[in-house]
Amino acid sequence: MNDPLSMMLSFAAGLLLGAVFFGGLWWTIRKGLSSPRPALLFLGSAVLRMGIVVAGFYFISNGQWQRLLACMAGFIIARLVVTWLTRGKRKEDHHAPES
Repeated sequence: MNDPLSMMLSFAAGLLLGAVFFGGLWWTIRKGLSSPRPALLFLGSAVLRMGIVVAGFYFISNGQWQRLLACMAGFIIARLVVTWLTRGKRKEDHHAPES
């Protein structure tokens, strides 16, 4: 079953998995800076995020490498989107007003 609908759904699932993984990473870093036990937070978050992603890839692929590839493409695109959405202001973005 390599029909286009199956590939699009696999891609969309990859987007969702990527958003969960990288959004969770962003949240963990923000909360970990003020956590009384940051190591426990980082470890627990990593295990939970990886478990969700590995299980998601396993079930979505259903033994078909084409679906796994579509899912991975969505995951990578989600990484780019989350990185773009969560980036902070850079120093070069703070210019003095022009006169």
